[in-house]
Amino acid sequence: MTKYIVSGYIGFDNFGDEAIAGVLVKNLKNLGAEKITLISSNPKKTAALYDVESTGMLNFFRPLLESDVLISGGGSLLQDVTSLKSLFYYLLIIMTALLFDKKVFIFAQGFTPFRTKIGEFLTKFVLRRCTAITVRDVNSWKMLAGWNIPAELVADPVFGIEIPEKKEKHGVGIQLRGCEGLTDEFLNKLADGIKRRFGDEEVTLISLQDKIDLPVLEKFASLGLNTRVVKNLTVKEALDEISSLEYLVGMRFHACLAGIKAGVRVLGINYDIKVKTLAQETGFSLVELDGKNLEEGFDKMFGLNPYDYKIPEFRFPALI
Repeated sequence: MTKYIVSGYIGFDNFGDEAIAGVLVKNLKNLGAEKITLISSNPKKTAALYDVESTGMLNFFRPLLESDVLISGGGSLLQDVTSLKSLFYYLLIIMTALLFDKKVFIFAQGFTPFRTKIGEFLTKFVLRRCTAITVRDVNSWKMLAGWNIPAELVADPVFGIEIPEKKEKHGVGIQLRGCEGLTDEFLNKLADGIKRRFGDEEVTLISLQDKIDLPVLEKFASLGLNTRVVKNLTVKEALDEISSLEYLVGMRFHACLAGIKAGVRVLGINYDIKVKTLAQETGFSLVELDGKNLEEGFDKMFGLNPYDYKIPEFRFPALI
C-alpha cells in the first residue's frame, strides 16, 4: 500500500482547485491508498472535507518524508505569471521530495510561457527529474515537448466529475474575477450587452472564490441589472448553480469547463491563455477583455449547440 502527499492550491476556497482535490482523493482511495495527506492553507477544514490527513502550507517536511509519492497538481501551479514566490514554493516541495528519493507525479497541470528566465530554468530542471508528467491541454504538451520533456496529455480532472443533466435550464449567469486588465469600461459594456440581450431577466452572479470574485461581482451588480449574488459555495453547490443555467458568461477556466460539461451555452472571457485554449479545444464562444468582439461573442453564444461541445474523457493516470 502507498502513502501519498498532494501539493496544490488547496484550502483557499477556490472552486476549481477544490474540485480537483476531490477528484484526486476519490481516485487515490479507489486505488487503495494507505494514507493521503493534502497540503492546505486550512488543514482542519481540508481534513474534514475530504476525510484525509492534512498539513499546513509550511509544515510539509515531515509528512513528505513519511510518504512514498508526491503528487503536484492539478491546475496551473508551475508558472511565474502569478508570482515567482508561488512558483518557488511549489518547486521547493518537489525538490524536497526528489532530494529524499520520493516518486513525484505532475498531475494534470497547465503550463504557460514564463516571464522570467530563472523561473523557466528551475521549472525545466525540476520537471526533468520527475517520475511522470501529465498535462491538461495541447499547448502545455507542446511547450514541454519543445523542452524535450516527455508528458502525457490528459483531460482536466474536473471533466471527471459527474454533473447530473438538468432537463429544465433557464436564465443567465455571470462569473467574474478580479484580474489585471479587467476595466470598468469592459464591465459597463458587458452590463449593456446583458440588458440588450436579456432585458429585465434576473441575472445570477456566481462567486467561485469570494475573496477575489465578490468585489468585482458587487461592482457589476451596481450597474442597473436585476441580479442575485450567490457566494460561499461548496463545489456541489457551485455545480448545481451552473448546471441550472441556459447561458453562462464566465472568466474562470473551471467555470467555463463546468458550464460546457453541464450543457450550458458559454461565453468565455479571455483573461488568461488557459481560457482561450479551453475554448479552442472544446468549442465555446470567447470574448476579449477589451470588449470589442462582445456582440459577436453573444451571437455565437446564442447559436451554440451544447451537444456540439468536444468534451474529453478524463481517465485517472496510472501512478506506478
